Amino acid sequence: MSDILVVNSGSSSLKYQLIEMTTERTLASGLIERIGEAGGGRAVHTLPWDEVPSVDRTDAPSTTERELPVRDHVAAFGVMLEAFEAHGPSLDSHRPVAVGHRVVHGGKRFFEPTVVTELVKINIADLAELAPLHNPANLQGIEAAQQVFPDVPHVVVFDTAFHQTLPPAAYTYAIDADVAEQYRVRRYGFHGTSHKYVSEQAAQLVGRPLAELKQLVLHLGNGASITAIDGGRSVETSMGMTPLEGLVMGTRSGDIDPAVLVHLHRRAGYDFDDLDTLLNKRSGLLGLAGTNDVRDVLAGRAGGDDAATLAFDVYVHRLKAYVGAYYAQLGGVDVISFTAGVGENAAPVRAAALAGLERLGIAIDASRNEAQSHEARVISTDASEVVVLVVHTNEELEIARQTLEVVRG
Repeated sequence: MSDILVVNSGSSSLKYQLIEMTTERTLASGLIERIGEAGGGRAVHTLPWDEVPSVDRTDAPSTTERELPVRDHVAAFGVMLEAFEAHGPSLDSHRPVAVGHRVVHGGKRFFEPTVVTELVKINIADLAELAPLHNPANLQGIEAAQQVFPDVPHVVVFDTAFHQTLPPAAYTYAIDADVAEQYRVRRYGFHGTSHKYVSEQAAQLVGRPLAELKQLVLHLGNGASITAIDGGRSVETSMGMTPLEGLVMGTRSGDIDPAVLVHLHRRAGYDFDDLDTLLNKRSGLLGLAGTNDVRDVLAGRAGGDDAATLAFDVYVHRLKAYVGAYYAQLGGVDVISFTAGVGENAAPVRAAALAGLERLGIAIDASRNEAQSHEARVISTDASEVVVLVVHTNEELEIARQTLEVVRG
């Protein structure tokens, strides 16, 4: 057996997947949310159709759902174990050989998947000042999982690790060098697990060695980032010291003049918490159009809503600016891949983001772009010098791969 359990622990949620690594097939996945909330939690457990007992089988995945109190992350793992016992597959016959954990921020200390030790946990906690909403929750999940699975290795995969290859010119901010060093101010980048996975899948899809490709990967979800990848190495990425910098996102502003914050503090009395809430939770598409869902923005735009139209235009304007900048940084591009919820499903966003770039060798085929499919596919024209792809990201599988590689040495 070579089953890996992948855990993604949030402040009030726990996502998991059990993956059989010989075939890289997901045996079960689940979500436990509203952990610790007074109104009770919600647990969802999903099996692919071929794991469902034949008497209950259809050609669709089987999902069970229930409402129940979930006190903390330890209790959430208990709920997960109950779901496996009640609905399968059996963890007695599919005992994981290791547990892989997603951790958002590894600073500059962690540049590869790492076996969990007490020192590693201390470092994750120390780096919480750089990711206060994420690292503490990630650590809670690790410690809860260790209680449930004490006899197997636990491995952490950091969102920032893939970007440790950024050159100094890309990760250095032009502020006082001593201040930057003392307070660990630099670009770290995020979504690294997704960018790594998609760039490798893209190389397979175009049938060329990863080492010879110059790629752009656009991870467009509620959080969004673009990474320039040269020969499999991240050389530039849009998120910075935190996931706030860069593209316009669902609720995050992305790039903004820092003096705006000073202005709002001086003139409107905004304190640090107000500014943090504004930029992270009340900005982006939500701030412009009243919704953080791109589907609603597209529907509003189609219906002639001015706010939705402006939100779309601002979103795409920023995307195109980064595509052009990173094209220049790489000195040309071989492959551009769209991924994540928006990137995989919003054809108008893909079309608008690359419209007018034919002189750069980028041309999208309208019918290919608009076709509905869950498969990785080419959406550029046959004559396009740059191959444009839509690739489904699978961060859980990438975490499982890296976990298994560490366990096997």
